[in-house]
Amino acid sequence: MKKVLGKIILVAITLIAALAMLYPTYKANNLEKIQKEYLAKAKQAKNSSDSLAVIESFQKQYGEALMKAKNSQLKLGLDLRGGMYVTLEVDVAKLIEETATKQYVDETFMQVVEKTSAEARNTETDVIDIFLKHFDAIARPKGKSLISYFDFGNVRDLSEEKIIEKLRNDQNQAIDQALEVLRQRIDQYGVAEPNIQKQGTTRIIMELPGVSNVADMRSLLSTTARLEFKLVKSNRQIVEFFYRVDNLLKGKLEPVVAATTDTAKVDTTKIAKADETKTTAKVDTTKKKADSTKVAADTTKKSDTTDPYAGLPQEEAAKKYLADHPFTRLFTTYYLPPQKNANVVPIYYTVNQFPEGEYMFKIMEDSLPRFKEIMNRPEVKALMPAELTIAFDAKPDPRFVEQNINVFDFYSLKKEPELTGDVIVDALATYDPSSNLPVVTMAMNADGAERWSKITGANLNKRIAIVLDDRVYSAPNVQSKISGGNSQISGMGSPEEARLLEIVLKAGALKAPVEIIEERIVGPSLGEDSIRNGITASLIAVILVVLYMAMYYSTGGIYADIAVVLNITLILGILASLGGTLSLPGIAGIILTLGMAVDANVLIYERIREELHKGRSFKSALDEGFSKALSAILDSNITTFITGLILFYLGSGPIQGFALTLMIGILMTLFTAILITRALIDITLNSGKETISFGEKKIKTIK
Repeated sequence: MKKVLGKIILVAITLIAALAMLYPTYKANNLEKIQKEYLAKAKQAKNSSDSLAVIESFQKQYGEALMKAKNSQLKLGLDLRGGMYVTLEVDVAKLIEETATKQYVDETFMQVVEKTSAEARNTETDVIDIFLKHFDAIARPKGKSLISYFDFGNVRDLSEEKIIEKLRNDQNQAIDQALEVLRQRIDQYGVAEPNIQKQGTTRIIMELPGVSNVADMRSLLSTTARLEFKLVKSNRQIVEFFYRVDNLLKGKLEPVVAATTDTAKVDTTKIAKADETKTTAKVDTTKKKADSTKVAADTTKKSDTTDPYAGLPQEEAAKKYLADHPFTRLFTTYYLPPQKNANVVPIYYTVNQFPEGEYMFKIMEDSLPRFKEIMNRPEVKALMPAELTIAFDAKPDPRFVEQNINVFDFYSLKKEPELTGDVIVDALATYDPSSNLPVVTMAMNADGAERWSKITGANLNKRIAIVLDDRVYSAPNVQSKISGGNSQISGMGSPEEARLLEIVLKAGALKAPVEIIEERIVGPSLGEDSIRNGITASLIAVILVVLYMAMYYSTGGIYADIAVVLNITLILGILASLGGTLSLPGIAGIILTLGMAVDANVLIYERIREELHKGRSFKSALDEGFSKALSAILDSNITTFITGLILFYLGSGPIQGFALTLMIGILMTLFTAILITRALIDITLNSGKETISFGEKKIKTIK
């Protein structure tokens, strides 16, 4: 017994290690079932507080254990579990535009950027090279140089070579930073073993197994996370701008800049025929008429009292109003009187007389594309006050959502932010105790806290919009000076949306926007079919191999079968402990390993049978079989391992999955086929048996 004690320990330790490595997978599956039960209870809760309490109860009891188990469990690939395959492209052209000094940017530069962006979508050529090519063709003939648009204050002796070098560095940093930020977001979201890698100079490929909420993931990936705090400037200045746009579109106002296309004019006959029900003049629940008597709630005297709609029938007056206001008819304008508890008053743009004060704007979702198209015209941009910008609410007005109408507030904001998200050091999704609605609280660093205190102190009773990626989440009035650097974002529609915003703010902002250019969804049902087919194929392979070995090599074949089963268990366990992912190609690698595993035993057993036929003793034949077959086994397995290594380093995705399981399988084959099988045979012989059948015919042996 003492002779084989070490071999018994070897077999026992191997078996225990294999099961221990797979235990986290078993534990994670059980905890995920418990988590589903808690989530079901949370959904049945009467209010959001009770729902949150249920989720927090699970996190307190099982959260840490589930996280540890998930980190060590065997993860399933995209083709088995279902999920998303996404290709993203970093918008380097936008990065170049934003790197340029804003006051120097003109129409010529924007034309270069637009040409660069258009060409970059259809080629894998370096974007900086494309930009320089178009810059040479468009800007240089007009006497422009790179120094005309770029001014890096921290660069000494600025030259075109240094500008190009800086742009290339910014491009590389933007892509690397996007890769890291997206990885952090995905990790915090809880995606198990995502495959994220760079492709070329501007693209990122992501495989996200197990993702079921596609819309949330799409938002998480494409959000740039540029958080800004901007003063609301929805005053008479912006209303007068809207009035001038109407006149420009009607041809009554000469464009400030020459348009490259004939976009300054609008076909008024088409406007007159537009469906009146699509105008945002109907946003208010009370009916509004294009009546000149409701022009503006200005208590001051008006110099122009001419009514262009006097004497016209109501329907004809309404059509004329729509034709006369091709831009302002797209939205509704309200004036907010300064008197306390005063009602808002609708504003119509019949005369250029608007009271001082604050205004509010609402627009229907159907009108947004037309509004943005007009605002993007060069001649309209030239009329826009240089210090202002327009931003829309992130979510439609909930009062109208119940009526299946999406109405958005929009704001005129000071273009330059008072503060940016760079000062945010922490974020937390929680609930506002006063309203019980989801919010995200933010903590700022010392510099941000000091600046925020000064900003809020200097803007009492004014509105400051919290803007994320050019969308307004909230625009509260500053009631008092805010010290301590803590602030809050409201306007989220659900706890899930608040959690996504928390993740984005924690992970940081992207230096350049990213765009999803390819997206493939693998449904859970397809993944289940793949798992079922993969398991079926594996079981058939195992059964055929086990039966063949047991029938052909008798007792020795059974020991080989035990080694094969242990081999598969070890492969899965090691794959789990290494943080690897099992995919369909990985299953193919395991099936291939089955054949290679028994192939080693076949070489050994055939050599033993040959030695027994020569008349050697069983012990001598056994030693000879294991020693002489070793060189052939090593040759075949090492060459296959080298092939797998090449596939792993040069391949990607599925090829790497196949190569990894193949290489682990080869190492485990050498271990189980040589050491474990020999240990089992020696343990059996030590128990009192003199020989073991390897399927050979009965012959006399020399002892």
